[in-house]
Amino acid sequence: MSDTLKGIAPFDYTVVFGYLGAARPQDLFDDFPRGKRKIFVEDYQEGPYLLDPFYLACGNQVEPGLYRIKDLAPDRFFQGEYFRSYYARTGLAEEIGYFIEMPGKATVVLSLMRAEKAFSAKEFRQLREFWPVVRATCQRHWSDLAAQFGADASATSNGGLHHSVELAFTNFGEGVLTPRERQVVEFTLKGHSADAVGRILEISPGTVRIHRRNVYSKLQIRSQGELFSKFIETLVSCV
Repeated sequence: MSDTLKGIAPFDYTVVFGYLGAARPQDLFDDFPRGKRKIFVEDYQEGPYLLDPFYLACGNQVEPGLYRIKDLAPDRFFQGEYFRSYYARTGLAEEIGYFIEMPGKATVVLSLMRAEKAFSAKEFRQLREFWPVVRATCQRHWSDLAAQFGADASATSNGGLHHSVELAFTNFGEGVLTPRERQVVEFTLKGHSADAVGRILEISPGTVRIHRRNVYSKLQIRSQGELFSKFIETLVSCV
């Protein structure tokens, strides 16, 4: 499948992840060289996936199909701390992904990655035309994906809070931050601007910035980088 897609539009790397709820993603296939695989797969599975626009889109039950990551990401994703602290290390120019729905509420995402330049509109259109073949192939090959998650799949399907991303956001700064401050942290780390956070929470951008300053003061940190690091620790402990 990877070789066939490269014949339609050349790209550098392929990775197929399986997702189910908040369970740790499964690396179903990749063609990364050893050094790259640590960043794209091993580091990703340790926690950063929980802020990945592709992972979040699965949780939001995005319509199956082909998407550019920029079309799923929040408005300030490329200036956000997830991008600066993790995603920028991949060195990618663009990532696009096929989202394929699977039995048991699992999702397969087949990602095509380019290191040098973005896919053109024509290339994207040609790859999207191949969607029915990608969908049928993945559904046949990974029809038992939900079962492969084992205990994680059971806990997620039963709504277990231990495997809930929402629990991680709720626990972050518990006893120190207010519920509103945790909400601001959540949307900020996902890559939303102050204006976007304000619209979501129905408060002014100025109030959002005040909440951010209060968060920094209470947690005794000085940058979004430190905030991101503390948050990843909480995410990992809750998954």
